[in-house]
Amino acid sequence: MSAVVRTVLGDVDPRLLGMCDAHDHLFLRSPRLPGQELGDASAARAELNTFRSVGGGSVVQWTPYGMGRRVADLPLLSRSTGVHVVCATGLHQAAHYSPELLEGLRGKLAEVFVAELTESIGPSGVRAGFIKVAGGFHGLDAHARWTMTAAAEAHGATGAPIAVHLELGTGALDVLDLLCGKLGVEPHRVILGHLNRSPDPVVQRQAADTGAYLAFDGPSRAHHATDWRMPDAVRTLAEAGFGDRLLLGGDTVVADARSVDGGPGMPYLLRRVRPRLAVELGEELVWRVFTENPARAFAVEWR
Repeated sequence: MSAVVRTVLGDVDPRLLGMCDAHDHLFLRSPRLPGQELGDASAARAELNTFRSVGGGSVVQWTPYGMGRRVADLPLLSRSTGVHVVCATGLHQAAHYSPELLEGLRGKLAEVFVAELTESIGPSGVRAGFIKVAGGFHGLDAHARWTMTAAAEAHGATGAPIAVHLELGTGALDVLDLLCGKLGVEPHRVILGHLNRSPDPVVQRQAADTGAYLAFDGPSRAHHATDWRMPDAVRTLAEAGFGDRLLLGGDTVVADARSVDGGPGMPYLLRRVRPRLAVELGEELVWRVFTENPARAFAVEWR
């Protein structure tokens, strides 16, 4: 069986993704971001249309279980805008959930992940295309170890890739020690997110050496102090031979970050970040980072 990318409209040939925003959000809700929810379907549609107008072909939504994914809206948005959308299962840090929700998942978390990857997320008919979990600041707490263990079990059952939120860009090597060292996940099935937020070239190189994918995202107000270092980090990694390990995303997490609400949003990734990186890396490599790399990272020979 050949590898496919599982989108909200079904499985597609990875070559059809086009220019990919490999880490973003159309919908998101969290008690840590009160009043800043991404919950407007009309705004999401406008954002996708604007992204499409600058050459965008696909968006990977990293919003996991229990955080307002609005799964039922995703197929209509994808179909109406012509942009492929990949949906996540998984679980974020404990602070994003009520204790009651987390307690209800005890003993069955991997089962939930597998069901959302292979059957359907609720009655929507949509299947998730990857698993999203999260580390902590410079380490892994008990919640992170629980969710990552479940993610590794679900990966073993399905082949789905595991994407990891690194808190402020830290803890990459701890994540790899657990997922790949202890739990047996192959490094090329792991995607490390937010590495630009802790611009340590040594750790980035060590993570890339394992074979994991490195996802850089932004820009953002919260992380502007490190956003501007991202092009140098990407260039350094590419020159070291890791150009095939790099992914780029916008990571729009609040409403006022959308381009339709006055922020940079999804289109900024292709309108400004892409030409900026072309100066550092050349057009050919940048094209591969936006097309071939995400096509490999999210492609699965489903088990």
